[in-house]
Amino acid sequence: MKFLSYILSPIFVFSFTLLLVIFHPFQWLSYNLFGVKGHAKVVALLNYCLVKSMLIIGVTVRLINKHKIPENTSIIFVSNHQSISDIPPIGWYFRKHNPKFVAKIELGKGAPSVSYNLRKGGAALIDRKDSKQSIGELIKFAKRINKNKWGGVIFPEGTRSKDGKPKKFATSGLKVITKFNKDGYIVPLTINNSWELFQYGKFPLGIGNPITITAHEPIKIDSLPFDELLERTEKIITDHIK
Repeated sequence: MKFLSYILSPIFVFSFTLLLVIFHPFQWLSYNLFGVKGHAKVVALLNYCLVKSMLIIGVTVRLINKHKIPENTSIIFVSNHQSISDIPPIGWYFRKHNPKFVAKIELGKGAPSVSYNLRKGGAALIDRKDSKQSIGELIKFAKRINKNKWGGVIFPEGTRSKDGKPKKFATSGLKVITKFNKDGYIVPLTINNSWELFQYGKFPLGIGNPITITAHEPIKIDSLPFDELLERTEKIITDHIK
């Protein structure tokens, strides 16, 4: 399998990068001609294409969702984080909720499509070395989510797990977001197997490993004190990591 991955990995990386380059001008056009809603549709299509591009390396992505996610309210998707391949599926499968990500500020520059989407699409770009900037950005993000009834996506581990084992959830980001979205819901997400895409490091890529995203029952944010809400959310997510 590893030998085959040396052949397929460059094809996938080329295709993935090409999609980002191709969609960059379309994002610019859609945003400037049709505004936020037009831009969101192009981003959703990009995410769909990125998810399907993983078939080149034999990776399928499946959503398991047995619960109805409330509409016309803010939704905070809280997820474990295993690799960069976590992001396009969340963007695609939950597109109805206009998911906006909390991301590190470095991603706001230099990456075709990705940086433009983060800057213009409503994401929170936080500087991990500057707590004042991070809190201020998260407050603006939380208010934006609440006003527009969007979905917010946060990975409380703060960084990717390289072996799939969950890291301890940080509290500050989620605490700020929930503070301004008391009438919304948290939807815990558990991602399995995406870390195996990078089981050999950056190259070659792991191939043939199916990724699953499980959406758990929504939790009303104001139904529990924050500490209990965080504890329950973290337990639900980590208990389902295989």
